[in-house]
Amino acid sequence: MKSFGNVFQPGFGEIFRDVYYLKGKWRKSYFRNDNPVILELGCGKGEYTVRLAEQYPYLNLIGMDIKGARIWTGARYAVDNNLKNVAFIRTRIEFVTSFFARNEINEIWLTFPDPQLKKRRNKKRLTGSLFLEMYRQFLIDDGVIHLKTDSKDLFEYTRKLVLHNKFRLIYATEDLYRSDITGAPRDIRTYYENQFLEKGMDIFYLSFSLNHDKEIEEPLLE
Repeated sequence: MKSFGNVFQPGFGEIFRDVYYLKGKWRKSYFRNDNPVILELGCGKGEYTVRLAEQYPYLNLIGMDIKGARIWTGARYAVDNNLKNVAFIRTRIEFVTSFFARNEINEIWLTFPDPQLKKRRNKKRLTGSLFLEMYRQFLIDDGVIHLKTDSKDLFEYTRKLVLHNKFRLIYATEDLYRSDITGAPRDIRTYYENQFLEKGMDIFYLSFSLNHDKEIEEPLLE
């Protein structure tokens, strides 16, 4: 992937002190425009990153994942199809605040993340309070977060957290493909999603806006 100009693979020393050289400069120094920036966390093969880039050329898309073999697929596709509004970062999501400055990201996509439900307040849950507080550091106020998952537990947990903290719930459905929702949540399918659908599994979708008003509290769960 070193030959791809759309892939960034920083070493630990470049991000440990929160000074990655593109932080706060993605629009100016990489995309060279003032368009909104959309971030896909745990992007895998980058299906949402590249498909959103194709469908919405006025948006800038960044996919982040630790597994280079997966990122390669999306990065190669973007190069072959001359998608200039795409970038990929190979790193752990725990380091996400090292890459983006305040108000730099407009929306976040979480597509089939690990539910991490073995512990009630697992610190690795991407819709948990710990990560939401991280997102606040670079997501615009009332920026939108999309969750697409095959896990009913993760869906219910996230919905309860949203309601408990009085965030604006935009949409929530327990069966995406029997709902009336249109657009990217329905039109773009990941590799794993197609496998889930072939098995007859339901796909859950939820979106909400994350404000910056107060400390985020975990919901009371049964």
